[in-house]
Amino acid sequence: MFGKPSLMTSIAVGKTAGLVFGGADFFLLPWFWPEAGMMLRWGVLLWYITLGGIIGLFGVFNRHPVLRMNLPWWFRGPMIGGWMNFLLALIAHDKLAAMMSASFGAGSALASPFWIVAEGVVIGLIIAYLAFRFGGEGPETAGK
Repeated sequence: MFGKPSLMTSIAVGKTAGLVFGGADFFLLPWFWPEAGMMLRWGVLLWYITLGGIIGLFGVFNRHPVLRMNLPWWFRGPMIGGWMNFLLALIAHDKLAAMMSASFGAGSALASPFWIVAEGVVIGLIIAYLAFRFGGEGPETAGK
């Protein structure tokens, strides 16, 4: 079940990497923004665990079925990470804007809450590398 190639291994490694990144955010968020509540901290922790699971799950699709293009891991992971964090920026725009303004100062080039999209791209790349390095990728991961 946890061999290579294995979808379960990809998902487990992705979720574990998401737990590491989410856990780092959970403990570092009060340092950057002391007004961060526990709901926001838990939400970010669980967000990155879910992001890791989604990236691991998408290891099955290494080829786009309609466009018939290859989708390598270094494209899939950052795309999913960036997209999911873009959605997070839209959902929690007010909280992220307040946090970024408190961290970098109002009017700063880094005060935009949409910088979290770039964070998602980088974290997605790292999670994808780990998930597909240890779990494999492609339709063969789903079993027979």
